[in-house]
Amino acid sequence: MRVALGVSYRGEAYKGWQSQPGGGTVQDTLEAALSEFAAQPIRTICAGRTDTGVHGLNQVVHFDTPVDREPFSWVRGTNRYLPRDIAIQWCAFPGERFHARNDARGRRYAYLLLESPVRPAIEMGGVGWVFRPLDLDAMKAAAVHLIGQHDFSSFRSSECQAASPVKQMRRIEISRRGAYWRFEFDASAFLHHMIRNLMGCLIAIGSGNQKPEWMVEVLAARNRDAAAPTFAPDGLYFMGPYYDVELGLPEHTAAMDWLP
Repeated sequence: MRVALGVSYRGEAYKGWQSQPGGGTVQDTLEAALSEFAAQPIRTICAGRTDTGVHGLNQVVHFDTPVDREPFSWVRGTNRYLPRDIAIQWCAFPGERFHARNDARGRRYAYLLLESPVRPAIEMGGVGWVFRPLDLDAMKAAAVHLIGQHDFSSFRSSECQAASPVKQMRRIEISRRGAYWRFEFDASAFLHHMIRNLMGCLIAIGSGNQKPEWMVEVLAARNRDAAAPTFAPDGLYFMGPYYDVELGLPEHTAAMDWLP
């Protein structure tokens, strides 16, 4: 039986998603809990790997197992063995041909940013931070240049393992609520550090250090050195992938209503 799960987690305490020999990742922790519940080894494949410190609201994974359990049993039973900062949100049986990564039609991220003279305290680890005022119109004007299919090499980490730097950016929305900014990104897929590098450029433009047209130059350069420094991971949330409607997999979790 092929099982699909939606998983949420805070990334501060983990070395990213992907399993490592020394452990300490979200995948290592999840698989240990699943294996304990199922009483046999379980290995998962995810929709999108996240970096150290990045949070997940609806990470989707799949795995194969002969263990027959009801969906609520996979959720509640496995959560019993998980730490407080990781929780399975839902379980589904999408069929043996389903693949969490390859079947995704796109992926969504959100970045929460605090604009304040004082660094965050209560929301530490959950938001990025800038102390200079940002210009919404300038950042929106810059974001327009990123929409469409482009070579995003300028925003790609040297450690990126993606076969191609060409991705389709479908939507970028920027909004503000009080002292908090919210940046939403929707694309076919993302490169390693891509959003954090985009954030660095958008903030450079929003703070007045660069003009909106600078984003065109950075994109055309196809060189990481042309872009701004990589921004902090703290406020980055993987909202999750989305699939064909026929699969009936949830695209919304309760934590999405919690984000400002």
